[in-house]
This record gives sequence, structure tokens and C-alpha cells, in this order.
Amino acid sequence: MQIGQVVLRLARPLGLQQAWMGDREILRQLLACWFVVDEKDVPLSPRIVGQPGVGKTTLAMAASQERKQDLFIYQCTADTRPEDLLVSPVIAEGGTITYQASPLVTAMLTGNVCLLDEGNRMNEKSWASLASLLDHRRSVESVVAGVQIRAHEDFRCCVTMNEDASTYEVPDYILSRLQPTLKVEFPAREHELAILQYHLPFAPAEMIHFTVTFLQKAHQLDLPFSIRDGIHMVQYAMKRMAQDPNHPVARDAAWREALIKILGEEALDLDVLAKRRSQALSGQNLPRGLGDFFFEDDHPLHPDH
Repeated sequence: MQIGQVVLRLARPLGLQQAWMGDREILRQLLACWFVVDEKDVPLSPRIVGQPGVGKTTLAMAASQERKQDLFIYQCTADTRPEDLLVSPVIAEGGTITYQASPLVTAMLTGNVCLLDEGNRMNEKSWASLASLLDHRRSVESVVAGVQIRAHEDFRCCVTMNEDASTYEVPDYILSRLQPTLKVEFPAREHELAILQYHLPFAPAEMIHFTVTFLQKAHQLDLPFSIRDGIHMVQYAMKRMAQDPNHPVARDAAWREALIKILGEEALDLDVLAKRRSQALSGQNLPRGLGDFFFEDDHPLHPDH
């Protein structure tokens, strides 16, 4: 696509279909952010927050499908530069310089959707280059290509942010533009069951139900185990069971091994893990002595009793 005297090579969309099987209300909220009620209205660019693996990216994929638009994803990192977000120079054949549009700029030009994934890992300098895009101006300035790029009227944007960690604090003037905040919670049991069945149609129903029961208890105890963890557990268990038909691994043994390999041995007892995590977060984690290595905290022979 040509902008002024500059020809930009466009990025490719994701090209992957993904159904949303969680709470439909959060999907309706995201679609409402992108709805325009008047010719003077502009779409919102919300931030989608939640624990890793709860479906934030899937939500954006499903919303773009509902709008029948292509989805472009830009993965934000600590070393993302403004030119990475916008336009990058590329050496072509013959030593000539061509300009590559980022997924974000491609979505802007073609009137599609861009998801800035894990936006709280990106530095302030890069965020500053998007300030004019995220307000009523809906445009960016590429210093590298020397052009101003205006967003198509159908362009939509959202940002995901994990609650567990961030490399940088997102500046307030950017947070004020990334509104509203949509929080994706851990799924309810029926939604979690449907998600596992959708992704793992080859898995026995009993194993899926057992995994969902485990995840639901983890959610109740405020432990950060997600549906993604559950999918990986069942996948690994199924692979172990099918690996050697002459020496099959029993289902229960395969599931236990998957649990340990993916979530750690501490996950075998969620109640104890939740208690220790709560103590650590509240600063009540006491120095461990010999008694801690031989007895659990609630054992009658523990020295603290």
C-alpha cells in the first residue's frame, strides 16, 4: 500500500478461527467498546486484564470474528521500539530499502482489528508513539518512513495485560486512553468443561471432568492455575497413555504425572499449597526448621503444636 511517496509492505493477519466458550457477557462488553453510535463517535480501545491462560487473546479473536474482520496480533516485549510498532526499514534484493508495516499499522490501513498482547511489558517510549492513535486523532507518525498514517474508520484495537507481572508501569496518560478495563475471570465449571471438550475431543470424558474438578477447586482457593494448564495436563497424560501400546501407562498414573510435570509436586495438595501461598503473600512465612521437613504444618507431631 502506498502512503504519499512511501510504499509499505503489509503484514499478514492471524488467519485462525477460535470460538469463545466463556461468559458471553464479557464478549458483549468488548463488542460494545468497538461499537460506534454516531458519526462523531469513536471506538474505544479497552484493556483486557486477567491471569495468564484465562482466554484474553481468545476473547479478542472471537470478537473480531463476530465483526467479520481479520485479526492482527502484535506481541509486546520489554525491548519493543516505536519503529517495531509502526514501520521498519528492510533491506530488499539489490540493497534497496523497503518499508514493512507492523501488524498494528496493517490493521489501521486495512480497517481490521489489532490486539497488542501483554501491553504492560512495553516501555513508555513505545507507548508514547501510540498516544495519538488511542485518542480522537486516530493516527500515528512514522519517523522512519517520514509519513503520517491515519486509521481506517473500521480499525479497532485492544490491549491485553497479565495480572501476574509487568516489566514496566504503563504511564497514566496511556492508561487513560486504554479504557474501559475488562476483566476476564476464571471460567465457571460448565464453561471450563466446554472449553476442554472443544480443545480435546479425543480425551475421555472422565479425565476431562476430573481435570475440571481440580481446576475449579484451584479457582476457589485463589490459585493461579488456568484452563491452559488443564489443557496441557490432559494433552500430556493422553500422550503418555498412548506412547507405548505394549506398556501403557494407567490413566490415573498418567494424570498424576502430568500434574506434577506441569504444575509442580506442590499441586498434589491444593489446600496446603493455598495456605502456604497465602502466608507468603501476607508476609507470615516463618523460617523453616527440621520439623517442617518431617511433618506437614497441621500434623500433631509438628513442633509448633
